[in-house]
Amino acid sequence: MPQVAIQVRGGREPESIRRLISAVTEAVVTTLDAAPATVRVIVTEVPTTHWANGDVTLAEAALVSGSAVHD
Repeated sequence: MPQVAIQVRGGREPESIRRLISAVTEAVVTTLDAAPATVRVIVTEVPTTHWANGDVTLAEAALVSGSAVHD
């Protein structure tokens, strides 16, 4: 039973998360020859205030740059 855990910044559209789950499941099925029903995909959305590069959160970086948070 393969399990894949993914962390992404919060605020994504549910459709994007759904596409990610499908793509990851297909990759695991293809590369590990696993049955789709045995693949577990866990996507955790992390708020931009709780994700930092160095000592600067993504939310802080967006404020400084005056732009939206980018991937």
